Amino acid sequence: MKKYDVAALGELLIDFVEAGKSPVQNPLFEACPGGAPCNVLAMLQRLGKKTAFIGKVGNDALGNMLEADVKAMGIDTRGLVKDDQVHTTLAFVHKLPNNDRDFSFYRNPGADMMLTPEELDLDILKNTRLFHFGTLSMTHDTVRQATIQAIDTAKAAGALISFDPNLREPLWSSLELAKEQIWYGIRYCDILKISDNEIRWLTGEDDFTAGVEKIREQADVPLILVSEGRDGSRAYYHGRMVKARPFINPNTIETTGAGDTFCGNILGYVLDHDFDHLTDAQLEEMLTFANAAASIVTTRKGALKVMPERGEILEFIENYR
Repeated sequence: MKKYDVAALGELLIDFVEAGKSPVQNPLFEACPGGAPCNVLAMLQRLGKKTAFIGKVGNDALGNMLEADVKAMGIDTRGLVKDDQVHTTLAFVHKLPNNDRDFSFYRNPGADMMLTPEELDLDILKNTRLFHFGTLSMTHDTVRQATIQAIDTAKAAGALISFDPNLREPLWSSLELAKEQIWYGIRYCDILKISDNEIRWLTGEDDFTAGVEKIREQADVPLILVSEGRDGSRAYYHGRMVKARPFINPNTIETTGAGDTFCGNILGYVLDHDFDHLTDAQLEEMLTFANAAASIVTTRKGALKVMPERGEILEFIENYR
């Protein structure tokens, strides 16, 4: 028995999300705790899983706020390190007309990219059923080495490895380096969650099945999830493809955290079932549940603290029908 169901490594930051205008028409921003890996853990906590986060924030007011918020979610923070020299990473999230987002990062440097291999809590990595990571912890050499060591440690201890590229182009010194590191993550993972835009960019294929075939020429990834936004999602598993419809929500305000919500529900389902023998019916059930949860989160601001409960998701699916 492992102590944790899921451990994740990566960025923990403040998303400053647009929140209207002041009486004199200055833009207002709401400080929302965020960071893709920790958002995934927040969703898993809602599903009753035991989780732990590994990462770094600044030893500052915003870092203290993040630590308190993550603890309040029930996520184990013993792997969270504080930096006395570098401040907590910030992201300003601007809503686009199609409800997508544009990110402006304040991270040159930011505390999340300062995590070193020596600061890893290896006991967490050796005692988790599944390890999840993304590429924001692979943009710079020091945190990249920490991520590589974490992957190796978790894999050696028998954990499933989950990877979400979560490409943020402005944070990379070059897109060639980004592509190289994404391929590294793919070669080591058992579960890949990739968006429609990312698979087109990575493989050069507009057809997602052709893109998945290109990925599998490079790496034998048992389960590949392609999130398609308003078109739903797909699961590619042992030569089979299952697609699930989207849940279009008229109350959507913005999509921050929707992909992380989707990912968290996928991982929760995998942990509750036999990963080596998933049926098409199970894959469709998994995708449907994850799509519905993601739709709910698009109606809320600041994903980490507003993840839906299991019962709420089931009720939403029933009412949508």
